Amino acid sequence: MRHKFWLIVTLALVGIGGSSWYLRHDQSAAVSPPRPPAPVIAVRATRVQRQNVPIFLSGIGTVQAFNIVTVKARVDGHLDQVAFVEGQVVTEGDALAQIDPRPFRAQLAQARAARARDEAMLANARLDLERTSTLATREYATRQTLDTQRALVLQLEAAIQGDQATIDSANVQLGYTTISSPISGRTGMRLVDKGNIVRATDTNGLVVITQVQPISVVFALPQDVLGDITKAMSAGPLEVLAYNRDGTSRLDDGVLTVVDNQVDAATGTIRLKATFDNRNNALWPGQFVNTRLLLTVRNDVATVPTQVVQTGPNGIFVYVVKPDQSVEQRPIEAGYSRDGVTVVEKGLAFDELVVLDGQYKLRPGTRVQVAPAGEPSQAKISSASRPGATP
Repeated sequence: MRHKFWLIVTLALVGIGGSSWYLRHDQSAAVSPPRPPAPVIAVRATRVQRQNVPIFLSGIGTVQAFNIVTVKARVDGHLDQVAFVEGQVVTEGDALAQIDPRPFRAQLAQARAARARDEAMLANARLDLERTSTLATREYATRQTLDTQRALVLQLEAAIQGDQATIDSANVQLGYTTISSPISGRTGMRLVDKGNIVRATDTNGLVVITQVQPISVVFALPQDVLGDITKAMSAGPLEVLAYNRDGTSRLDDGVLTVVDNQVDAATGTIRLKATFDNRNNALWPGQFVNTRLLLTVRNDVATVPTQVVQTGPNGIFVYVVKPDQSVEQRPIEAGYSRDGVTVVEKGLAFDELVVLDGQYKLRPGTRVQVAPAGEPSQAKISSASRPGATP
C-alpha cells in the first residue's frame, strides 16, 4: 500500500514538472523575435553599352629597316678622310669618306693628253686628205694614196673616241674617290678608320646605313585568317598598330603593304609586312613588337566589361540587376573580347544593369545594393569574380 502511494506521488510530480516546462517553452516561443530578412549585398554595377568595336588580329613582329646598305669602296686607295659620325642621320648624296684622289687625277690627265695628241694628229691628217684629194683630181696623186690618207683620218677619229672613253672612265674612277651616301638614313658603327688602305674587294665595307623613316614591320598571322585579310584589303588599305613587347604602349600606326605569296608549311602562318612613318623613331631595326591588324569595325554592338562575364557549369552568364534590386543569373553568348571589353552577341539589351564587382557572394534572387559609380563594393573581389571563374 505504501509503495502504491509513493508511485502515485512520483507520477504526479513528473506530470506537474512537464506541464510547467511546456508552459515556459511555449511562452518563450511566443515572445521570441522573428527571423531577420536575408542580407543585402553591396555590389558595383554598370550598364550594357552600345559601341563600335574594332576587330583586331594580333601577331608578333620584327622591325626591319626600309632600306639597308653596306657602303663600300669602289676603287683601291688610301683612306684620307672619314666625314661622318657614328649614328649620324645622313641624306642621299652626303659625303661619307674620301680616298686619296691624286693617282686618279694623274690617270685623267694622261687620258686628256692622249686625246689632245690624237686630235692634233687628226687635224693634220685631214689637211693631208684635202691636199691628196686635190692632187688626185688632177691626177698628181694615185687613188691608193688617197684611200690610205682617208683611212688614216678614220683611224685617228676612232682613236679620239677611245681617248674620250678613257677620259670618261678616269672621271668615274676619280668620282669614286669621294664616297657618298646612296640613301637617306642613319649610319651605324664605323668599320674602317682613317689612314687604312681600302680596296674594292673588301667584304666589310666602311659603314652600314639603315633607312628608318619610313620603316617596316614583318609579322605572322595564322593561315586561317588569310581569306578575311584579302577580303578586307579589297575594300582599302588596312591599318596596323605597333605596340611594345608587353602591349602597354602604342608605338606607331602604319599600313599593311605586303601579304607574302606563300604560307609557311612548317608553322601554318602567313607573313605580312606593314610600313610605318616612324616620325618619332619609336621603331628600331631588329626590335620585337606586338602588332594589331585592324580587320574591320563592328558598329552598334552590345558590350560589357570583361570582368562582368562569369563561367558556370552550364556556360557563361552575367548577373543582371532587376528593378526590384534582386539579381538574375542570365546566360549569354559572348563574342570578340579585347582590352577589357567583351561583345555580347545574345542575352543582354542595351542599358541593362549588370553586376561588375562582387559576384562571388551572389546567387539568383539575392538582393543587392548598387554602390555609386566609382566606389568599390564592400564585398572583396575573389578569383571567382574574374572572367572564366566558376561562382
